[in-house]
Amino acid sequence: MKNIILVFLLFFGLSSNAQKHEVQKTIEYFFEGFHQKDTVKIKSVCADNMILQSISESMSKGNKLSDETAKEFYKSIASIPSSMKFKEKILSYTIQIDGTMAHVWAPYEFYLNDKFSHSGVNTFTLFKEKDKWKIIYLIDTRRK
Repeated sequence: MKNIILVFLLFFGLSSNAQKHEVQKTIEYFFEGFHQKDTVKIKSVCADNMILQSISESMSKGNKLSDETAKEFYKSIASIPSSMKFKEKILSYTIQIDGTMAHVWAPYEFYLNDKFSHSGVNTFTLFKEKDKWKIIYLIDTRRK
């Protein structure tokens, strides 16, 4: 009986780690497309009706919540000049999964033309659709 329980726990642990790896790979693929300004790549891991929000934190201007449609987001990515260099460096991933829903907490630093611009946290909510994780919600904080 102990062996059966041990095998079950081992299998469950391996399955859970595999799921987390799939979710992280989805987010990493999103950022590959983001850095390459490749909206086709980004769209491949995002739901059609994805929700995007940002929280800007400023001591002088106060905090502001802004919304962006997926269409606006893709248009803004496609319109970034080729001369502009940017990098969003993900510092860590905390991933939680319950069935077909996953949540990712990912602190980041953003660099523009190799100069630090701002930092914050991205949070992603994903839905597993037909064995593929899709980003359905993205919200981030931004502070200087």
